[in-house]
Amino acid sequence: MSLYGEQVLPRILDRTMGMGFLDDVRRRATEGLAGDVVEIGFGTGHNLPYVPAAVTRVRAVEPSRVSVRLAADRIGAAPFPVEVVGLDGERLPLPDASADAVLCTFSLCTIPDPVAALQEMRRVLRPGGSLHLVEHGRSPDARVRVWQDRITPVQRRLFGGCHLNRDVPALLEQAGFDASQLDAHYLAGQPKPFAYLYEGRAAPVRR
Repeated sequence: MSLYGEQVLPRILDRTMGMGFLDDVRRRATEGLAGDVVEIGFGTGHNLPYVPAAVTRVRAVEPSRVSVRLAADRIGAAPFPVEVVGLDGERLPLPDASADAVLCTFSLCTIPDPVAALQEMRRVLRPGGSLHLVEHGRSPDARVRVWQDRITPVQRRLFGGCHLNRDVPALLEQAGFDASQLDAHYLAGQPKPFAYLYEGRAAPVRR
């Protein structure tokens, strides 16, 4: 990994992903979490202040060691243990049916194989568990999609592989989740190509 990707980008993301306009999004994403939670794309721990007291443990998956170091104060302030258990969302080092919930915010966009990662999330969920998700993705508006497709190659180079144009509901359904309960909207006050959000809960389709 380049010096930029290893040392600089985690610090940029720590600042940008900690901006106040995301507070309500994080609050909604973490609402209702309880028990043993696996967080994919933990980053620098910006979700931790919003995680409810009913959570007994967070097991964090995060590829950037610098990001984990930057999260030290948030981890220390959490009222539950936070364990970093893996680097790669596509291959979770966790047993089947070992999590009450999975939390994934603004992370599917950068995972090289998002379907593989979602299948792993599905695998580790216990019966009755759900995925709490926030992701930016492909807009339903043709003009916005044109810009998303134009910008994504540059976005990927600058922001660790981030895609603006992934079809999040389609990825969820391909991985065996019911995506019908997701809300989709533009984040107010932000440029539309970057701000079309899918958020809510997705339950595994039990076969």
